[in-house]
Amino acid sequence: MPLLKSWVSSANDAAHPFPLNNLPYGVFSTKDSAPRCGVAIGDMILDCQAAEEAGLLQLTDYPLFEMPFWNEMMEEGPAVWAALRERLTALLAEGAAEQARLEPLLTAQAEAELHMPLAVAEYTDFYAGMQHAKNMGAILRGSPDLPANWLHIPIGYNGRASSVVVSGTPIHRPNGQTKAPDAEMPSFGPTKRLDIELEMGAIVGTGSEFGQPITVDKADAMIFGYVLLNDWSARDIQGWEYQPLGPFQGKAFGTSISPWIVTAAALESFRAPTPAREKELLPYLNGSKNGLYDVELEVLMQPEGAATATVVSKTNYNRMYYSAAEQLCHHAIGGCEMNTGDLLGSGTISGAERSEFGSLMELSWAGREPFTLETGESRGFIEDGDTLTLRGNARGDGFTIGFGDCSGKILPAKVWPAAE
Repeated sequence: MPLLKSWVSSANDAAHPFPLNNLPYGVFSTKDSAPRCGVAIGDMILDCQAAEEAGLLQLTDYPLFEMPFWNEMMEEGPAVWAALRERLTALLAEGAAEQARLEPLLTAQAEAELHMPLAVAEYTDFYAGMQHAKNMGAILRGSPDLPANWLHIPIGYNGRASSVVVSGTPIHRPNGQTKAPDAEMPSFGPTKRLDIELEMGAIVGTGSEFGQPITVDKADAMIFGYVLLNDWSARDIQGWEYQPLGPFQGKAFGTSISPWIVTAAALESFRAPTPAREKELLPYLNGSKNGLYDVELEVLMQPEGAATATVVSKTNYNRMYYSAAEQLCHHAIGGCEMNTGDLLGSGTISGAERSEFGSLMELSWAGREPFTLETGESRGFIEDGDTLTLRGNARGDGFTIGFGDCSGKILPAKVWPAAE
């Protein structure tokens, strides 16, 4: 499919992340309006609540855009999702008869504040990138061998939905327990090994019933869209606490997502296969569609006061071993009820080369091999004042499908005990 032309001229630039082919969904506010649902088109945002009130977006007999999140629309299911996308495409296409009525409903993105695009119901993070799993094994255990179960199931853990924040939200360096290898007792204080994890987040649009398993194909149809996701990680806190039950405080202090939900429909032409299986998966994990997507990803790091950011990693979502649909299927296989607004983190996305590693733990090999930024500064892990940014784009025939930046600045740890 080539670039679809819009009467919003900025959307017709081949490099712009928000062409008519994309139409990602977010929540925005201005100095004169409360948060409301919007659709990005070029440099502008279409106010969906205002368009619905004006009779331009009437998909059901009841309003869908009264609340400042996309959950109510997601609950309607794939038929309404498709109808909305079709209607928006017609309204914003070059030559649309409704242009004059829509123009007053546009807000410049430069004048808007972006908010969480959804109310996160539950958050689950996976460990589904093979290269990352091998790298972590080599770093932590001296061997790249995978755990015995890794090639058979998508490994994950249930995180904290309350920790998920929108891009631009500052993150305080967390306090916690750590233990040096030669210490008799653990100590308490700020993490010294603060890290990121470059991930994609899949958003569940329609849920499943308690006690009812779902197939991979059903899971694929349940996914509303995708965001960029940064699973901030305190490696030293995590290293002390994670056995035998897995991550806890080392990952509970913040998870950043990009502000725009790129729909599964917008990514359909970018589907990519999962890699050849080293072990045949059990039949319940087999699906009929390619489950990954060809989305170029990069990580940028900018120290406080630096004029520019340094690209420290470039990789692609198609490097994953398990797809979001496979992860969602496995999540529900024992009867776990999945809900509208559930967020599934893919796990760290790393490629085969050092330049493709998706965490600083890998890029600096646990701090033993620091890397140098364009500013001349070196980093093993994140320092206070650093801003980390994730970017993602799918490249089409004369157009780009972008997600918007997923950024966060690290602030110093809170003093404990906290001041009254």
